[in-house]
Amino acid sequence: MPFRVEPDPSLKDALAGTDRPLAGIWVCSGSPLVAEICAGAGFDWLFIDAEHSPNGPASVLAQLQAVRGYPVVPVVRPPANDPVLIKQYLDVGAQTLIVPMVNTAGEARAAAAAVRYPPHGIRGVGSALARSARWNRIPDYLQRASETITLIVQIESAQAVANAAGIAAVDGVDGVFIGPSDLAASMGVIGQQAHPDVVANVEATIAAVKAAGKYVGVNAFAEPEARRYMAAGADFVGLGADVALLARGTEALAARFTGDPATDGSGSAGNAPASY
Repeated sequence: MPFRVEPDPSLKDALAGTDRPLAGIWVCSGSPLVAEICAGAGFDWLFIDAEHSPNGPASVLAQLQAVRGYPVVPVVRPPANDPVLIKQYLDVGAQTLIVPMVNTAGEARAAAAAVRYPPHGIRGVGSALARSARWNRIPDYLQRASETITLIVQIESAQAVANAAGIAAVDGVDGVFIGPSDLAASMGVIGQQAHPDVVANVEATIAAVKAAGKYVGVNAFAEPEARRYMAAGADFVGLGADVALLARGTEALAARFTGDPATDGSGSAGNAPASY
């Protein structure tokens, strides 16, 4: 008899089972070893990025396998709101997707269709070939797949902020993730994620998504903003990235022994990758 398995919890399951904001870390290195180190650090969720990082389906698969034994929920961001790419990341076993650059309710509906099998969507049926169904070892996977998947769409432009309520209301969208960096760029204040107008738009989006009854997350690598957005109602927050932590930590260590002010650990890139 083949080994029968049940799907792991996705992000919506973790959010439904807690009464506090969930803390997450980005893994942008493309390394399964680094992903495993981060998975054991005590975070609630782990963000494997394929938009701005050297990742593809094969390396994401390796990282999903590396973190499988840890009590952390892996989240994968595909590089685009593209049904072919979304299908590939689902098939390698991603159960929570954060789809970038969703600006309208129509684009949110497209993402929702991409993660669902017909007749409710357009996801191609390949479960017998794929890790998503553990090669047909998850009973009734085709009928239950939507229960196992969390779809988060990313709001990261002024246009998307204006459309936040409509985006959040789309059937099949479980939540919204706000990207203050690209939002700041779209507002003409690139690199100023803490600008008062950016913060106001983030808080307005949090309120709109919560009013729609959906989960809302935000990236905030600076602690004051992270705590502010948690207090404003954010359900999950991205707090840092493996590559940024390594860059700042190595700079600080080098500065202690070389005295080079260029590596004093306080460079302009000190709190986050610019593209979160």
